[in-house]
Amino acid sequence: MKRYCLLPLLFLLTSLVCVAQEQDQEPVYVFGTTVVIPSGLKGVIYYIHSAKKLSDLQKEKPRGTIYTTSLNVPPQDYKLGFPGISNRLEWFAIEYTGRFWIDKPGEYQWALTSDDGSMLFVDDKLVIDNGGLHVPLTLTGTTQLAGGIHSIRVPYFQGLKYHVALVLKIAGPGQELRVFSTEELKPPADPETWAFPDKPLKTK
Repeated sequence: MKRYCLLPLLFLLTSLVCVAQEQDQEPVYVFGTTVVIPSGLKGVIYYIHSAKKLSDLQKEKPRGTIYTTSLNVPPQDYKLGFPGISNRLEWFAIEYTGRFWIDKPGEYQWALTSDDGSMLFVDDKLVIDNGGLHVPLTLTGTTQLAGGIHSIRVPYFQGLKYHVALVLKIAGPGQELRVFSTEELKPPADPETWAFPDKPLKTK
């Protein structure tokens, strides 16, 4: 009888060990998806081996593609990984491209936070240059935007340790800065209701 009484105790100890091991594992962070989001941002992934000029990313071999509606990765430990990059903690780059809709013309303020380098292009014009190897750093810029469709491009790279970050914010006339989202800044579903003439943008 005594030998059989040890079985529940052994089972309990084994369960506790398994739970402890699970708690020691780092949590899984999710950002972006491999599922195409037509109105979102397309991110082409590259592997790099040193600090790169962000303008030269397209010379590298693409390693994958992810999609998202916003760039909102606040500063965090690089060991947590960059959401959407499954097998690389350092020396990778992503170039995001997409379109957005402005229904209130005027001056727009942008804020770009990154670790390491990043840049912001709106309608192929450089708005913010936050390039280079550096700790989490926020730079700002402004653009005059007419009503209608505009293009956006954000190249980004993560170099050597210790943090990762990529956050893009926008503020229209009389507004506070908020995270840029293509879900918010997309045209009405019916083109007949558009307040501004549609001028198709060139696609690469």
